[in-house]
Amino acid sequence: MDNKDSEAEIHPLKTEDVKAQENHEHFVERRIVKSSGLSRLSRWRTAAFFISLFLCLIIVFAFSFIIPCPERPVSERTWFQYYNNAVPYPFLAIEDVNEDRVQDVLFAFKSSNSSSSFNISCLDQGLLSPCAFIAAVSGTNGSVLWESPAAQDVQWLQCGIQQLGMAAAPGCLVMEKSLSLTALDLQTGDFLWRQPHDFGANYTLLTPLSVIPDVDEDGVQDLIIFIAKGGQVKIFIHSGKTGQQIGSTGTLSMDGNARYIRLHLRSSSYFLFYTENSLYAYSLKDLCSAAVGMEIKLSDFQPDSHWEKHIDHATHRLELLSLLRFGDIHYLAKVPGHSRDNILVVNSEMATLINTKDLHTVWTLNVSRLLSEPLLGYYKPDDSGIILESEIGPNRKKIMIVESESGAVQWELKLNSRAGSPGPATLSTADHRSAFLMWGDYEEPGNETVGDAAERHRAPLQKLYLFHPSYTNVLLELRNSTDQIIAFTAALFERSRHACYVLLRGPQPGEGPGPVSLMKRKLKEDVSVSRVVWLRHMAGDDEQHIRDRLYRMRFQSRD
Repeated sequence: MDNKDSEAEIHPLKTEDVKAQENHEHFVERRIVKSSGLSRLSRWRTAAFFISLFLCLIIVFAFSFIIPCPERPVSERTWFQYYNNAVPYPFLAIEDVNEDRVQDVLFAFKSSNSSSSFNISCLDQGLLSPCAFIAAVSGTNGSVLWESPAAQDVQWLQCGIQQLGMAAAPGCLVMEKSLSLTALDLQTGDFLWRQPHDFGANYTLLTPLSVIPDVDEDGVQDLIIFIAKGGQVKIFIHSGKTGQQIGSTGTLSMDGNARYIRLHLRSSSYFLFYTENSLYAYSLKDLCSAAVGMEIKLSDFQPDSHWEKHIDHATHRLELLSLLRFGDIHYLAKVPGHSRDNILVVNSEMATLINTKDLHTVWTLNVSRLLSEPLLGYYKPDDSGIILESEIGPNRKKIMIVESESGAVQWELKLNSRAGSPGPATLSTADHRSAFLMWGDYEEPGNETVGDAAERHRAPLQKLYLFHPSYTNVLLELRNSTDQIIAFTAALFERSRHACYVLLRGPQPGEGPGPVSLMKRKLKEDVSVSRVVWLRHMAGDDEQHIRDRLYRMRFQSRD
């Protein structure tokens, strides 16, 4: 005991040192263990990183080299499709038939047989020869995708209608002149349904046909058809699923031959029928109830209270005409506004824009007799304009681009024009404006002679011009034609690229059969070899520079 005490006195900190030493050793051991665990965790993280990187590289390698990418169809710049001994109908529809993301062309012609690609005759569908064929042509190379003998004679063709016959793809609706309504599958041309219907004689079909909500509650939207005859408009509702008529036939009394437009006002849908001297307004609910013969409830329909105040519910005349001095109405057109569509009313002397929110006049503009329906385009970026093509003399016309908000004339051009010349077309460009395509024959001021005037009174040459607002003093002459053009349209065949125009040429309906040609032409191909037409010269103008710039012009789709 004494020895222990002595030892403690001689070395008073020994015990503490031993304890500290022991604690330090334990701490070092713990750090070694902890460091070992962190090291192993770090190695696992490194391994996981490199494994993930390796897998990513394998996936990239597989998609880049092993798994082939889907081939994008190469669209030909120009293609033709020819038919002999045929008569074309004035219809052109642009739809993606074979789902290759390139738009295709649908048209109709009357002949005894199909093209050589499809050995089909009228008798195959129980039709007398000749009959009307509907054909779908590939937008990429002009090959015929399908042909179908659809009717004895076509009065109207409308494609891109959803849910016809429960088909997954959109369909085409063919209205025969006498006795049938036929739905075709857009992808195959097969019959979805065919319903005979005798509309009588001496009637006028009001177009386009309208798709309406499901009236018979079979899960498929339905179709409403209007027939004008003898101061009356008859209403037929047909099932989109089977084509059968729903209910009976409704009748609306008008004071002359009518036409119509459909107007969407938020949750309201109105049909505006117009004759030369009157304007009538019917809600979708009123038309369905008149056709079916009982009150129809449409859950999505809410009447517009302001419009209802201006409609005489006994005659359904719109009291708008008491505010304006119209008379002889030639056209009614929808014009986009800030929150809803407005109405453009055109007669033989003026064009008037009506605000559909309060039914007040926005502006009026003096115009002569229109040669084609008003068309929409963009002269300024994202600023909607109206293209009006009016007659100003024998074989003379004036094309005006009018600002939709103010009615101000932004640009105008006078052209020689033959009877039956195609109307204008527009294509949206990437600068949020439009390229305008128009037919006629521009005559430079001061160059007219007596001989030229006499020639103009006979039949001017048809020339296709391109105008873009970036050059207000320039037209590009793309092509000229002496052929009889039955139908013309312009479209983007691929989304935001490949702007083209389509020409259907041949004998007029009612004439004897002859050669028929369908042509698609890429717009840039004509721009590169076009002739520059100066409306007025400006300092620094260079023809090749203008062609090059317009050739590089990009197009875009407006949804």
